[in-house]
Amino acid sequence: MKILVLRFSSIGDIVLTTPVVRQLKTQLPKAQVHFATKPGFAKLFEASPYVDKLHLLSGSLGELVRELRAERFDFIVDLHNNLRTRLIRLQLPGIPGRAFDKLNWAKYLLVRFKINQLPPVHIVDRYRAAAAPLGIRDDGEGLDYFIPVSHEVDLATELPAGFRPWEYVAVAIGAQHATKRLPVEKLIELVQNLAPRPVVLLGGPEDESTGHVIELASNALIFNGCGRFSLHQSASLVRQAQFVVSHDTGLMHIASAFKKEIFSVWGNTVPQFGMYPYRTRFEALEVLNLPCRPCSKIGFGKCPQGHFKCMREQDLQRDWPE
Repeated sequence: MKILVLRFSSIGDIVLTTPVVRQLKTQLPKAQVHFATKPGFAKLFEASPYVDKLHLLSGSLGELVRELRAERFDFIVDLHNNLRTRLIRLQLPGIPGRAFDKLNWAKYLLVRFKINQLPPVHIVDRYRAAAAPLGIRDDGEGLDYFIPVSHEVDLATELPAGFRPWEYVAVAIGAQHATKRLPVEKLIELVQNLAPRPVVLLGGPEDESTGHVIELASNALIFNGCGRFSLHQSASLVRQAQFVVSHDTGLMHIASAFKKEIFSVWGNTVPQFGMYPYRTRFEALEVLNLPCRPCSKIGFGKCPQGHFKCMREQDLQRDWPE
């Protein structure tokens, strides 16, 4: 059986599809699992044993459809369910399939009216429901993330003295939207509260200057890794950490894949959306009972109310793991 899985973005969302991909490959006899995504996310599958072939949206949608049509798939599992993936399915007539339920109406009720009609079900389980006609079952395992051997970070050569495996904290300071990120003064407070534990700051090139400010303002032992490491290398640093502090972002889900203990920081979004750390020990850090929260299912460039209480009022003083 040849199966096409559709998911075009983003890093975290694609990592969350990995249990379904694994279950399709391991539970269906002679299954061939193909995955369609954007070129920027191909690296997530380069070491995966469960994906037989990638199809990348590098040109027009029509070009991708022609490529997919030639494969003669037996089933389509749409784990994105947006306009683009619906158009793809329409242009592959006669192939059975199912799309996952995005529950947009329930999310709208929660964001707009603060009425929670969302089921207490993780998005991974909702993804699996889209493949239910194929008979796959929950295997009891978590997320997958495979790091190519050449991308593993050797702490002894890549980091200063004092950063040993399982003895530092990885703090992911980035997020795509500003309302999902702690302000820099709260990040400084967080790092100070983590002392005397060594801290590795992780993020993209856009977070490098913020990391530098945190370094200068703190007397803790900090290594600013923002912008210095690839995604796989950042994952390697997450894997070797004692525990992880992260915003609601892709590195949080990568940490889940390695079964790390996670302290997840929530601002304008909420765990009730179903995208909290999957099958790993975690604590959600959030300011409860704010009448404006959640204000979006995704995020904004700045707080719509102007006060940003969901992040500025975070209590970061706690008993961190020893």
